[in-house]
Amino acid sequence: MDPIVRVVASVLVQAMSTDAWQRVQSAMVSLWRRASPEQANTIEAELAEARAEVLASRDARDEAAEADLVAMWQVRILRLLETEPALADELRQVLNDALAALPPDERARFNPTIRAEASGHGRVYQAGGNLHITEHGREGSAVGNTPPGPPLGDDDDEW
Repeated sequence: MDPIVRVVASVLVQAMSTDAWQRVQSAMVSLWRRASPEQANTIEAELAEARAEVLASRDARDEAAEADLVAMWQVRILRLLETEPALADELRQVLNDALAALPPDERARFNPTIRAEASGHGRVYQAGGNLHITEHGREGSAVGNTPPGPPLGDDDDEW
């Protein structure tokens, strides 16, 4: 799934409990009106229902309910983009506007700061997604500093 879809769905659900909600809802319904006008009123009603669910889940401290809503809106937004791929740039703008409208503490969830420090021979590996590390080396050398295969320029030595 396109990362923008995941983030937009998360920000959409997050915005449902903030003062930014009216603006975000209006922008999302506007996107649907352009891509699928016959669904726009239904989407508007479903967004209102989802907001009521978010507010209730916040009161009940039910994080699973919010996660379910995020998953549901991911599918809806993905289908919207499949119907009208040209809306991707506008969707990014809605995302940027929604993020800007969120309170700073809630906005920080979507713009994490990661800091790491290594010393000596330590290493730090960081990624915002999957990370695969393959290191090759031989005894006595710093791992990762020796290319795989036989020693360079030493064809007679056994490996």
